[in-house]
Amino acid sequence: MATKSEDILKSDEWQKAVDYAITDEDIERQKKLVGFYEPAKTREYIQTATTDNIRNFSHGNGDDNPLFCEPDYAKSTRWGSTIAPGMMAGIINSPMLGDPVPDEIKALKKSLFRGVHVFVSGSSWDWYRPIYPGDTLYSYNGEESCEVKQSEFSGRSVINVRRDVKINQRGEVVAVYRILRVLTERKTAAKKGKYSALEPATYTDEQMADIDEVYAQEKVQGPVPRDFASVHVGDSLGKMAKGPLTVTDVICFHAGGYGFVPYAPTVGRLAHKNRKRIAPFYVKNEYGIPDVAQRLHWDPKWAQAIGNPMAYDYGVMRENYLFHYLSDWAGDDGIVLKVHDEIRKFNYMGDTQFVTGEVTAKREEGGQNLVDVAVRFTNQRGDETVRATATIALPSKGKLPLYPDVPRELQEQATQMMARHWELLAASKRK
Repeated sequence: MATKSEDILKSDEWQKAVDYAITDEDIERQKKLVGFYEPAKTREYIQTATTDNIRNFSHGNGDDNPLFCEPDYAKSTRWGSTIAPGMMAGIINSPMLGDPVPDEIKALKKSLFRGVHVFVSGSSWDWYRPIYPGDTLYSYNGEESCEVKQSEFSGRSVINVRRDVKINQRGEVVAVYRILRVLTERKTAAKKGKYSALEPATYTDEQMADIDEVYAQEKVQGPVPRDFASVHVGDSLGKMAKGPLTVTDVICFHAGGYGFVPYAPTVGRLAHKNRKRIAPFYVKNEYGIPDVAQRLHWDPKWAQAIGNPMAYDYGVMRENYLFHYLSDWAGDDGIVLKVHDEIRKFNYMGDTQFVTGEVTAKREEGGQNLVDVAVRFTNQRGDETVRATATIALPSKGKLPLYPDVPRELQEQATQMMARHWELLAASKRK
């Protein structure tokens, strides 16, 4: 006899949840949105950086670097204060005001890719300034590209790159964040079940001791400058462990400040209002309770319903692990300038990630001493789950590296967006 759980999984409700399709019309509408940028009106959990939320965010990634976590220590560094890990720019946002979105853009966006699943499969970052306690970040964003592909895992998929420009309260560009998103049909992924035979990881005491040994050997370069001259092509960046992955890790990542915008899973009356706002985002669980589609990161039943053997992490969690690895190696005086990462496989509950990297090139450019590195994440099965490259500026002969100048056209665009924000804000206060 089928259990209640199995009955729900076979029900019309669940079938409806995986029955949304990618249509040619959606693809054409998406392509017409490429190049349109608008202010981000979302209010994230964190709008202004503080010493507390910087520390909590770092701890949510397992990062205890004192430059981010210990204000007294950070005062003695070149920065004179705690600063935020660069990727924290991606989760800080205060609403930016702007002119109304044109009706034709609204029409293109309405119910676009309704009920289709979205995976973050990689990103690229360019950093231009540090984030200090007291900095409020705003942003504007838009679609930079749209491409249709055939995927072994999910059949036809749409690959979108969204470009977010992050700006502080002084109108200075802090970072440009490009997010690679893969849109897939839930029903196709569920039918293919490429990873359905994968067994959950289990560990003996000896295997856990081996992982603990990696943790014990990890080193924060910190106050000891990693001088450019001491670095050579082929040098190892060391080894870092992340895991085994647990639901607790996902909870801590959210508690550290990673929000749910724009889907906004919430509690009680707020959840009721949200179900009315975006009904397709809520799918009944095995108990008949409407719950968020996003729960595939902690609910194995829902993850299995869309073709995965168990729940898995957010790709952005591993992107933050990557920055942790790079900043540990660079030291307090070094600056991570650029990162490009590709999320190549899922990181399932119970999986352990081992992070390794090496120096691939070093050069002098624009008065800076730059080091290029390649990084890999490999799980306990030997699968490569993340591939990344980065550029890091290092000190040389006592000369400290600097952040690069913001491209003129980009800064002018950002200045105009912020000026319009302040103009509209002042007008609203006069009413």
